[in-house]
Amino acid sequence: MTSDLSELDAFAAVARHRSFRKAAVERGVSASALSHALRSLEDRLGVRLLNRTTRSVTPTEAGRQLLARLDPALAEIADALAALNSFQDVPAGTLRLNVPRLAARFLLAPILADFTAAYPRVQLEIVTDDLLVDVVGQGFDAGVRFGESLARDMIAVPIGRPQRFVVVAAPGHIAARGIPAEPRDLMAHACICRRFPSGSRYAWEFERDGQALTVTVDGPLVLDDDEVMLRAALDGAGLAYLSEGHARDAIAAGRLVTVLDDWCQSTARLFLYYPSRRQMPPALRALIDMLQGR
Repeated sequence: MTSDLSELDAFAAVARHRSFRKAAVERGVSASALSHALRSLEDRLGVRLLNRTTRSVTPTEAGRQLLARLDPALAEIADALAALNSFQDVPAGTLRLNVPRLAARFLLAPILADFTAAYPRVQLEIVTDDLLVDVVGQGFDAGVRFGESLARDMIAVPIGRPQRFVVVAAPGHIAARGIPAEPRDLMAHACICRRFPSGSRYAWEFERDGQALTVTVDGPLVLDDDEVMLRAALDGAGLAYLSEGHARDAIAAGRLVTVLDDWCQSTARLFLYYPSRRQMPPALRALIDMLQGR
């Protein structure tokens, strides 16, 4: 009994995502075509692999066992194909990245035109997602995250400058509410809160003279997008905790002012990371070289 490898790969994608729609987007096909392929596979095997309802798709017990065996095998095949790229004179193929929105805007967007011009045989696919995902399980070649978020079995390469985070507010807001003298004073101020994709709220981090401090702030807004936070701060909605690079233009123009500068000394670094057991594709090496060159 034989099955087409593309059908098995399609099953693995649907089972991982638990969604025909998401798997279809990943594979560049329609959800209906993917559903048809999976039904054909189940008919040929004589085993139901997926439980389908109008709201969810989950692997059956047979599907879970098959996926557990398939994932390592498909990864080995992907590694074997990636190894062949090293024999090519120029990088080629598809390179899939999972990156947070901030990195997509400020690190990747400025180099996209240059990269595609320099490597026309590479198709670069970027998925912006602030949720920390399993890049291997989700079919990505690499991801970008801050260093403290990375799993230990990943090879991490620093990209971009270290990012300092600052507390900013509109001058009018400061004139009306006053200046916090120390981080704990923020608890009495209107702050623009940050919510992670997991649903938890970010506690603002500070450091001075080796003393680290976190403050759980509160306020009228809970947001998950830096651009919206910046706009809200500019409009006087409250204090915001943003990367200095993101707020630099508004600070230089006097539209925002910084507070607690002596407590905003720590920096964070973005890393591009990929599985340590995989050989780096030439296209990924080319992208890293371009990012580090900037």
